Amino acid sequence: MPFKTISVIGLGYIGLPTAAVFASRKKQVIGVDVNQNAVDTINRGQIHIVEPDLDMVVHAAVTEGYLRATTRPEPADAFLIAVPTPFKGDHEPDLSYIESASKNIAPVLKKGDLVILESTSPVGATEQMAAWLAEARPDLSFPQTHGESSDIRIAHCPERVLPGHVLHELVQNDRVIGGMTPKCSALAISLYKIFVQGECIVTNARTAEMCKLTENSSRDVSIAFANELSMICDKLDINVWELIRLANRHPRVNILQPGPGVGGHCIAVDPWFIVSKTPEQARLIRTAREVNDSKPQWVIDKVKLALAEFLQANPDKTAREVSIACFGLAFKPDIDDLRESPALFIATEIAATHSGQVVAVEPNVQTLPDTLNKKLSLNTLEQALTESDIVVILVDHKEFKEAKSQIFASNHIVDARGLISN
Repeated sequence: MPFKTISVIGLGYIGLPTAAVFASRKKQVIGVDVNQNAVDTINRGQIHIVEPDLDMVVHAAVTEGYLRATTRPEPADAFLIAVPTPFKGDHEPDLSYIESASKNIAPVLKKGDLVILESTSPVGATEQMAAWLAEARPDLSFPQTHGESSDIRIAHCPERVLPGHVLHELVQNDRVIGGMTPKCSALAISLYKIFVQGECIVTNARTAEMCKLTENSSRDVSIAFANELSMICDKLDINVWELIRLANRHPRVNILQPGPGVGGHCIAVDPWFIVSKTPEQARLIRTAREVNDSKPQWVIDKVKLALAEFLQANPDKTAREVSIACFGLAFKPDIDDLRESPALFIATEIAATHSGQVVAVEPNVQTLPDTLNKKLSLNTLEQALTESDIVVILVDHKEFKEAKSQIFASNHIVDARGLISN
């Protein structure tokens, strides 16, 4: 089937690049988002998120008339849902965004349309989406009741891209396609092959959902091992980064680097989707999440200890006179993304509890969110090193690596990233 018009629901870190790449292949793309500011920004040919080269692709697509954004769904031949899937309460998956997107596109669906859920989801979410669509459109048939003869085709295809490399990885990476029937999968492949140069591998919807969760949970468990190792080594007065370097010389050992926790919109969230479905079986996955979730507080306690040591060494000073600089707020190096960032949490908590000045050094962010302005102020690296008594390294941005010798000259350093040791 030739897809004349493609609609992408959700124009965030995944949806907008996906819409832009389809549009760059001369397809008519309608982007839908509830954020009016995002819609207006895109329609001016600009972007509201930071991702290398995305601004040029979006500008060209809008200028040439292949991409436009709106707040209300319109008819299309294929709909890709790329909305958030956070959790609520005790780490229960929140599918309200998917439900809302489903009910919003339902009125404009027509026979032959394809609906793909791209949002990272707990197992069974694609079937739940199909049920919401069927409930809203009883005049159409869906795979769960009519199989291969259904009017609407439905599949799950999780994104698996790295922030900062999204445009390249959208095109180059393999895609796992889980159709609710073989014909659903085949139609989904024909859609993605418009731009995907990697292999499209077919499975069922539940396995596709679980595949993304498994990939991120595997990373989470590996990071938890490194983070737990760092706390053990601290207790035993061993340099964990030297230890890991030595252990990794074994040909079959590859231990990751510890840090202040785990952030981002995937690894910090997705394992809980597995735990929520199978709480009795997912013991290791749950424990890894708990280890990684506990690491920020461990770092905060280290900062409090450094403050106590500084005051003991400088009895003429009070805590109010001690300035603390937090280096890095993003959830990983060299990006601007603050979502689920342990560094941001640590800096915010230090600012909320320390009576003296607390500044942040974040070269990838120009302004802080309004909620943080009263607690934190942004400083340059040079200013922070000159004026701060305690330096807390939370993210190993390239700017910090380049200034390692200057940072190393500081008297009191809490290094959660091993910047000084690596």
